[in-house]
Amino acid sequence: MPREFSRNQRLGNQVLRTLNELLRFETKDPRLGLVSLSSIELARDLSVARVYFSLLDPNGDPEPVKEGLQSASGFLRGRLGREVKMHHVPELRFLHDDSAAEAQRISALIDQARDHDEQQ
Repeated sequence: MPREFSRNQRLGNQVLRTLNELLRFETKDPRLGLVSLSSIELARDLSVARVYFSLLDPNGDPEPVKEGLQSASGFLRGRLGREVKMHHVPELRFLHDDSAAEAQRISALIDQARDHDEQQ
């Protein structure tokens, strides 16, 4: 019987949960206060983790947050290795997930089109 989730997916979910907790409770960088890690992609050999982050303010500038995450990556990798009990902790690469801002933009376009239709 095939497994519902692969080992990479299970490990990725555990890594993502742990990283979110570490960001929330153990980092002191003010740039990381309004950030949430939304998803993760682990390389097949677990050498690299692409971690996608989103801002709680969809219109905010992601660059300072990305710099803060990159500067905290050493701390996060060290703690991650202790919390998840991994032989090799993947390199963390942070990428901005702009789906919330895109959803807000599309919603505004729909509202604008609806208002335009009602006026005619």
